[in-house]
Order: sequence, then structure tokens, then C-alpha cells
Amino acid sequence: MSRLEQVRMVDITEKGETRREAVAEGRVKMNSATLELIRQGKIAKGDVLTVAQTAGIMAAKETYRLIPLCHPLFLTNVAIEFRIPEKGDFIDITASAKGVGKTGFEMEALIAVSVTALTIYDMCKIVDKSMVIEGIRLVKKSGGKSGVYVA
Repeated sequence: MSRLEQVRMVDITEKGETRREAVAEGRVKMNSATLELIRQGKIAKGDVLTVAQTAGIMAAKETYRLIPLCHPLFLTNVAIEFRIPEKGDFIDITASAKGVGKTGFEMEALIAVSVTALTIYDMCKIVDKSMVIEGIRLVKKSGGKSGVYVA
């Protein structure tokens, strides 16, 4: 069997549909001056957090197009939240993806966090090329036969 013949989408035909949710998180570290420009709305490309939030939601809906063996899923909700410290040099991103389906929404939540972080980077790179995207991970999932997972 060639290596190409080993690649296949998992057959979920016989699986039952259940309510499912996944939550992922990540962080964008940056200079504190960059974070202050974001707060003040002074980044040249516009409202960083609104654009990043929209990009993350849009990306979650396209996950099956980005990850080769992912199934297309019907999302009923995607939410992106930010936590920004009063004084600091980072933005924490949390994304949740929900729906009813035969397989989990982990990749949708992870893609949402990733693209949200990349959008922040893209919008701010003109003032801060030293930004670092880190800690992208699944923190919770529920639904399906395997039940609840909490990191």
C-alpha cells in the first residue's frame, strides 16, 4: 500500500448526532506600546479586535476547506472573546464552536483562535514585528461518545 492510499477521511456515517462544543485558546504577545495603540484605536488598518474577531468566526466556518481531512460541519455558534490586562503585553483569545453533529468541533475552535491571532499580527506588524503567537490549544470539548475533555 502506498503512502497516498493510507490517507483517508474517517467514515462517520454510522455515528449518531449529538450536541457538541469545543473551546480553544491562544495568546498574542506584543510590545506594551502596541497594545496601547490597539486600545486607543490608533492602528492604521483600523479596529484590530473587531476585524480579528470577524476573521476568526469566518475561518471557523471554513475549517473543512483548510484542513484536508476535516468534515464540513454545521456550526450553530462561534464566539471569540479577548482578555486584555490593564497593564501588560499580551491579548488572550478564547474561541468556542458549537453545533449538533457526528464529529467534534475542536478544529473549528482551534482555527478560530489561530486566524484571530494571525489577524492581530497582520494588522499590527507595521508597528511591532516582534509579536509572538503562542499557546494555541484545546481547553475543553464536550459531546459524542468520548464525553467531556477539560485540559
